[in-house]
Order: sequence, then structure tokens, then C-alpha cells
Amino acid sequence: MKSAILLPIVAILGAAALSSVFIVDEREKVLVLQFGQVKQVKQDPGLGFKLPLIQEVVRYDGRILGLPTAPVEVTMLDDRRLVVDAFARWRITDLVEFREAVGAGGELQALRRLEGIVNPAIQQVLGSVPSSRVLSEDRTALMNQIRDIARRQAAALGIEVIDVRLTRTDLPEQNLEATFARMRAEREREAADEIARGGEAAQRVRASADRTVVELTSDARRQADVIRGEADAERNAIYAEAFGRDPEFFAFTRSLTSYERALQSGNSSIVMQPDSEFFDYLRSDGGRGNPPGGAAPVQE
Repeated sequence: MKSAILLPIVAILGAAALSSVFIVDEREKVLVLQFGQVKQVKQDPGLGFKLPLIQEVVRYDGRILGLPTAPVEVTMLDDRRLVVDAFARWRITDLVEFREAVGAGGELQALRRLEGIVNPAIQQVLGSVPSSRVLSEDRTALMNQIRDIARRQAAALGIEVIDVRLTRTDLPEQNLEATFARMRAEREREAADEIARGGEAAQRVRASADRTVVELTSDARRQADVIRGEADAERNAIYAEAFGRDPEFFAFTRSLTSYERALQSGNSSIVMQPDSEFFDYLRSDGGRGNPPGGAAPVQE
């Protein structure tokens, strides 16, 4: 009968002992609460103890956490608008202040509170500089200013903001089409200028080539006329020398040439008398019925 009574008591005591022990992981931070009040802070990994049924254990992530902010529209110092979003890294540093600030919401409530801090800081810092500085490659100083502002304000939440990085800086959707159209028009204007300059250069090359052709052709014709004139003069000198040596033979060859040219096949017809001087060398061996030495040359 005693064993029947002791066994339930031992079981209850064992369950109570087990419920009074908890394990803290190295990635966690733990608060022990009693009726909503903080009774113990446990940040080191290992075993912890609490009063069973009266105290409860609340666990928080002890690692560095991330916050991707929602896109926010910022008006720059030069009145240009940009859509900006950022990524913040943070961690819980004071569990008591963190619990008092976010209550039972935990990390989710902290993310909402922290985003409400980071976004105004982005608008404050970026709104004081021109868009050219925001869009430049070196904007580390701007991100450090945003981090410092967020860090000061988040300290009341028991949170340390480690870093803030701008992930996107774009134009609003309503301005993208106008910007693209302006960029497209600018590129088309530059292309038209390049085409015009190319056409002008091609026209200059073409005109230079045409002038060179005219000059070369004119020079070739001049040289040809000179050579032809010299050849004609040489030919005439040869004819003159041949005529001076044997006038009768010269008249004979000239008459044969005339026969060759006049008696070619074709549609032309020649009507003349049989006793015409044109046929002297065909009728007689002497030319015009005269001895070879007394004949006069026949002209074409």
C-alpha cells in the first residue's frame, strides 16, 4: 500500500524536476518569466533551472538577423524621385529592453519596429543629397549615415543595427517609360549624326575618286593624242618620202586603196562611166593609158 502511494509521488516529483530544467542552445538567448516579469536572463549555452508551473522560458534568436525593407519612394535634393530598398543586419543585445519594447511579439514585432526606423532614416539621408550621388558607385558614406541613425534609434529596443546596405535604387514605374523613350531618342539622334557624318565622308571620298578618274582619263587622252599626232606625222613623213622617190608607184598604191574601199560588199552603189579616170589602172598597165612614168596620181 505504501508503494502504491509513493509511486505517484515520485512520478510527480520527477516530472516537476524535469520541468524545472531547460537547455539553452548556443544560438539562443533565454528569458525566464514569472507572471510576465523577468526573473532570469540566460545568454550562455548550457543548462538552466526555473520553478515549474510558475515560471516560463522565452527563447530568442541570438544570431545576427536580417531585415529586407519594403521599397520606399524618396525625393532627392534635385527633385528626382527614386524607389529605394535596403537590407539591414541586426541582433538582440539587451534581452530585458527587447522584451519590454516588443512584448510577446518577439522577432516579428521587432522587424516591424525596426523597419519603421530604417525607412525614415533612408528618406532623411538620401533626401539631402542629389540623385547623382545616390546612383554613383561609391555610396558607402550614405549607407553608414543611415546605419548610424538607425542604430541610435534602435538602441531603445535592445537592438544593435550592425549594417545597412542599399540593394536597389530605381526610377518609379511611371517614369521608366519616359526615361527609356528619352534615352532611345538620344541614341537615335546620335545614330543619325553618325550616319550623316559617314555619308559626308563617303561623298568626299567619292568626289575625290571621280576627280582622280577625270584627271587620269584626261591625261591618258592627252598622251594618246600626242602619240597619235606623232604617229600621223611620222606616217605622213613616210608617205612624203615614198611619193618623192616614186610618184607613179605612189599613185598606183593609192588607186588600189581607193578600189578596195569603194568596191566593198554592201548596199552602196556607184554609177560612173567606163572610161572614167577611176578605172585607169584596171584598163591599162600604164595608168590612164599613159606610160608608167607620166601618170598622175588618182585622188580618193
